[in-house]
Amino acid sequence: MSTKILFVEDDETLGSIVQETLNRIGYQVEWLKDSPKAMIMFNKQQPDICILDMMLPSASGIEIASNIRQLSDSIPIIFLTAKTQTQDVLDAFKAGANDYVKKPFSLEELIVRIENLLRFNKSNVAVNTEFGLGQFIFNFSRQLLVSPTKEYELSFKEAEVLRLLASNKNSIVKRDELLKTVWGSNTFFNSRILDVYLSKLRTYLHEDASIQIITIRGVGYKLIY
Repeated sequence: MSTKILFVEDDETLGSIVQETLNRIGYQVEWLKDSPKAMIMFNKQQPDICILDMMLPSASGIEIASNIRQLSDSIPIIFLTAKTQTQDVLDAFKAGANDYVKKPFSLEELIVRIENLLRFNKSNVAVNTEFGLGQFIFNFSRQLLVSPTKEYELSFKEAEVLRLLASNKNSIVKRDELLKTVWGSNTFFNSRILDVYLSKLRTYLHEDASIQIITIRGVGYKLIY
C-alpha cells in the first residue's frame, strides 16, 4: 500500500510540482491549498506523514499541527517555511513538528527528509515507552515526565531527545546522532534547538540530584543516575 501524505500548501506552482513529483515516485499525496479542510482530510485520509506550509491564508500550519498532535503524537510532521528566525523554528517544534524545510528547497532534500522520518517512525513502533529515571517516571508515548511532586508535559521533540538518552543511560549519545535521529540533519538551527531542549530537560530533572545529563565536550551527552 502506498504511503499517504497530507500536503497543505497555498502556492499553486510549488504545490503542483511537489504533488506530481511525490506521486510519480509512489507516494499517495492529498494536496490542499488552504487549511479549513485540513483536519477533515486528516481524519478521512489517515495519512502516514503530513507536510504543512507554515504560512497559510487562514489558519497557520502551526495551528494545524497543534490540532493533529491532539489526535496523534506519533505521525511525522514536516513544515515548509520561508521563515528563518530561530523563534519561528522553535514555535514550529513546540507545535509538534518533527522537521522543517526552508524555502526555496530542492525536491531531493524534501524526499530525503520524508524518507528519514518514515524510517525513524517505523523503527520506533515497538520501542520502550516508559522509563524509570530515579524518582521520575518518563512515559514517552504520552510525552510525560512525572516526579513525586510534579508532572511535566514534554514537547514531541523533548520526549524524543529524552528517550534516546534514557535508552542509552550511562552511555554516550553522540550529538550528531541526536540531531540526525530526531531532526534528520545536523544544521545550525537544529543544533540551537537541541541546546534549548537539553537545558529544559536538565531543569525538569533537577529535582532529583542523582540524575544528570553530562556534556562530553566535542562528542555528545550521557544521562547518568
